[in-house]
Amino acid sequence: MRRLPKIELHCHLDGSVRPQTIIDIAKRENIEIPSYKENEIKELVMIKKDCASLNEYLEKFDLPNKVMQSKVSLKQIAFELLEDAQRENVKYIEVRFAPLLHTNKGLSVEEIIQSVIDGIKEAQNIYDIKGNVILSCLRTMSVEDGLKVVEAGKRFINKGVVAIDLAGCEEERFCNKFKPVIDKAREYGYNVTIHAGEAASGQNVIDAINLLGAKRIGHGVRIKDMKEAYDLVKSNKVYLEMCPTSNIQTKAIDDFNNYPLYDFYKDGIYVTLNTDNRTVSNIDLTNEIDLIFRKFNINKIEYKNIYLNTVEATFSDEETKNWLKSFI
Repeated sequence: MRRLPKIELHCHLDGSVRPQTIIDIAKRENIEIPSYKENEIKELVMIKKDCASLNEYLEKFDLPNKVMQSKVSLKQIAFELLEDAQRENVKYIEVRFAPLLHTNKGLSVEEIIQSVIDGIKEAQNIYDIKGNVILSCLRTMSVEDGLKVVEAGKRFINKGVVAIDLAGCEEERFCNKFKPVIDKAREYGYNVTIHAGEAASGQNVIDAINLLGAKRIGHGVRIKDMKEAYDLVKSNKVYLEMCPTSNIQTKAIDDFNNYPLYDFYKDGIYVTLNTDNRTVSNIDLTNEIDLIFRKFNINKIEYKNIYLNTVEATFSDEETKNWLKSFI
């Protein structure tokens, strides 16, 4: 399973920081954190089995973000994420993060984006892996803040940045508020992926596609309960970035037996497999895939189909897509 070529399209930078790195950066930059013992930091940043909701899950990001406030730390964390991913034969990864969470010590949004890109490039120069960045706007932020991210990221489009995203706490009908942000992003040439249908209904998926022009949906599991949303995803060939372990932890889905990925796949919906947050969810892509393989008896031909669909779902260039196809 570890040797299988893999692609990850939905992975949050701040949810995938090594616990030891949190300690190392805190010591180096004189940042006060609750503990300097790795096992205790793990307890603080990894989700517990009794997690009640997405909102509770998101609280685990507070500590990592405390140590993600310098160019050096951002570059290091981005590098280490790709380093960890390539160890399990991930060939391509799209790393998403919200730049405005990293401005607490005076970094500009441009400096923040550049630092993450630098970390990805350094890893690409050393390892057999490629990566790109997705910029996230948080739904708790203002439209003005969203536009600030879009404007700052404009000069990095197709130079490390490939898409814009809306993430964070999910309320019903959030897409209307952020339409000006995503419209501007699409005008500049960003691809669009939207977190939707995770902690709220499939109506958000409908809005993400119809109002915001999303080509991919983060999670999207709730379309199983809304025929209109389901049919729209299927007919428009919208790719779902599915994150099984995370979805169970946040109670988006109550049980793995009810997880809809394989049903979606068999019915012709394009699904991709992802970790969401490697540290917070305590999962890597190998174990995520193994879990789904065993639960639904997925065979190698089906995995190959999912892999090739994922290649087409990437926001990479044609050269990279052809390179990814060569591994399967």
